[in-house]
Amino acid sequence: MTLVIALRWVEKGNDSILISSDSKASGYVAYEVKKIYPIYYSKGKKEVYLGIAGGSGDPSQIKKGYEIIEEILKKHSENLENQPLDFDEFRKAVREIERELVNYSNFLKESKIEPEFDIVLGSVDKNGKSSLYRFDWRGLAEPVHDSPGFAIIGKGSITGGMLLTKLLGYSPENSPKMDLGLLSAFIIDMVSEIDPSVGPFVGESYLMRLEKGIPVIGPLKSHALKQYKKKVRLRKLLIQYLQEVCDRVGEEKVLKMLKSL
Repeated sequence: MTLVIALRWVEKGNDSILISSDSKASGYVAYEVKKIYPIYYSKGKKEVYLGIAGGSGDPSQIKKGYEIIEEILKKHSENLENQPLDFDEFRKAVREIERELVNYSNFLKESKIEPEFDIVLGSVDKNGKSSLYRFDWRGLAEPVHDSPGFAIIGKGSITGGMLLTKLLGYSPENSPKMDLGLLSAFIIDMVSEIDPSVGPFVGESYLMRLEKGIPVIGPLKSHALKQYKKKVRLRKLLIQYLQEVCDRVGEEKVLKMLKSL
């Protein structure tokens, strides 16, 4: 289990969902693996985007979870004449996904196999309203789009992911003035420095947003990755300097100067 971060991003009155991950799986041998799965299908020359899933745990169980999620989301879309799902329809689909994942978890336990999967699933409807759910190893779904507005799964969530997200001031309310792509990259890279089961951020990140009133999904571009990696190094250095300056001149003076900026 490594590190997957899902964040609700509010931009210009509309929601977006960003899911980012390291690309390292741990077992007898460490190797790179894709942990984020955009869900869509082609309709003529266009794609109909339904959601983004991210998973941590046993790779085969995660893959099965993705298959269940994709099948159910596509079925609900077909019932709406191949349209993206709105907030209420997505919630109905999640209930069905939950039932199937619970059945799958029970099947694993009956087969003397320990369920080891943790999945996040996000979507944005045509009204700019987001959905974000977390499915635990039992298959049970928890809505997190309203509170806390994010989900962090994998071993790395314990060794720093949750702490850094809160420490750096993320909340859905603060997200309009934050670069969540950079925030995700920073958290993953920092956790990777102390947790050997977490790899550095190498660009596995997908954003679901509205574009001309239509939900779309896009990956992080290579040029943006290069910029993020440079900024992560600088922000780490700035935080170290901030700690030193506070020790030298005092927190109140530093706070006053930062507010003036």
